[in-house]
Amino acid sequence: MAKYILTFVVGGLFGLAAGFAVGIFAYPYIFLADIVAADKIENAGARTVIAKGTFIHANPSDPIHHGKGGVTVYADLVHLEGDFEVGPGPKYHVYLVPDKDVTPSTEVARTMFVDLGRLRAFKGSQNYPIPAGVNLAGYKSAVIWCEQFGVLISPAALKLQ
Repeated sequence: MAKYILTFVVGGLFGLAAGFAVGIFAYPYIFLADIVAADKIENAGARTVIAKGTFIHANPSDPIHHGKGGVTVYADLVHLEGDFEVGPGPKYHVYLVPDKDVTPSTEVARTMFVDLGRLRAFKGSQNYPIPAGVNLAGYKSAVIWCEQFGVLISPAALKLQ
């Protein structure tokens, strides 16, 4: 009898762990994938464009981690354009990175990146304030980074305007 109870408890724990793991991976695909952001830029005419770039699919052999669309950097704001889109996943963040050519092998977490915050939607225009004191001349790329797994999702090399 004790053997059956132990088997039931161990099986229940494994089932709970497996369900939790599936939930972590499935959550973004089920609940967040259809959200489209539509942030506007206040006082767009009064702002000066510092740099622009386009997000790319950094590793074409990886069908899960991809991105596309434009990014515009102002003196105090990073704006992901309306055509922005990335494949869904957990805990994506928007970073400014000093490297110009960010690839999947770039160790982004070891660079002097600036974390602008968690990605709010997988599609659409979004605004991310740049913290005061950040010297934009030292940052050559905007990056979508998965903090949970330490994976590059999509980089955008920034071209000064």
